[in-house]
Amino acid sequence: MPSTTAPAALLTLYDREIRRDARPDGPDDVVERVGRVVRRTAPAHGWNGVVWSDFASGEEADEAIADQIAHYTSRGLAFEWKLYAHDEPADLGSRLLAHGFTPEPDETLMGAETDALALTATVPDGIRVVPVTDEAGVDQVAAVHERAFGDDASRLRRRLLDTLTTTPDTVAAVLALAGDVPVSAARMELTPGTSFAGLWGGGTVPEWRGRGIYRALVTHRARIAAARGYRVLHVDAGPRSRPILQRLGFTPLTVTTPYVYEPSL
Repeated sequence: MPSTTAPAALLTLYDREIRRDARPDGPDDVVERVGRVVRRTAPAHGWNGVVWSDFASGEEADEAIADQIAHYTSRGLAFEWKLYAHDEPADLGSRLLAHGFTPEPDETLMGAETDALALTATVPDGIRVVPVTDEAGVDQVAAVHERAFGDDASRLRRRLLDTLTTTPDTVAAVLALAGDVPVSAARMELTPGTSFAGLWGGGTVPEWRGRGIYRALVTHRARIAAARGYRVLHVDAGPRSRPILQRLGFTPLTVTTPYVYEPSL
């Protein structure tokens, strides 16, 4: 069944708790509010970028964009400006392009209250779901990610291993195994002091898609979130996962576009 809270109210809560009042992800993560920008800096191998902004004018936006470029490039870091469709000014995306950012594919921010989800999906026959708690499990998650998405997972591996080592209560990672062979993986990031848990990295290797494993891992993580007292799940959904999530009870909240800036060598 759909969420009982209106999508606009969920988006307002998300903007406040996850974006404007963002918290560090780990001991090396620094979150700063500089003017009308909230940025995250994690020099080791975490995520670097702007999570929130709210500008009164285009001129103010241009100045802030230049400041963020200077901040990250002085540290030799690539970074992402995570732009949401409702961010102001309305032409912020065009301004980021003019400053040398490259847009990546749009994603749909979706949300759902854990007590309103249809948590009925079961694990398919022949599949078992196991928690990831050590380096061997992290290696398997990285291997699945590379097969499912076709990109390098070394940064994901280091970040997940760091989180499991330093702040294990803020992440729940799982593997779906066919026998002893990992065929799907996913993680959930739990943000202490907020209503939210985020679903990330859900991917299944090509030959095992279409069998309900993705749905089962969403359900598995949603149950963990509810048991730990998190009221709302959020996920940046691509075109393949969005219809599955909608059938489970997730609601589209807005569209988000990652704009990436790579420093010149």
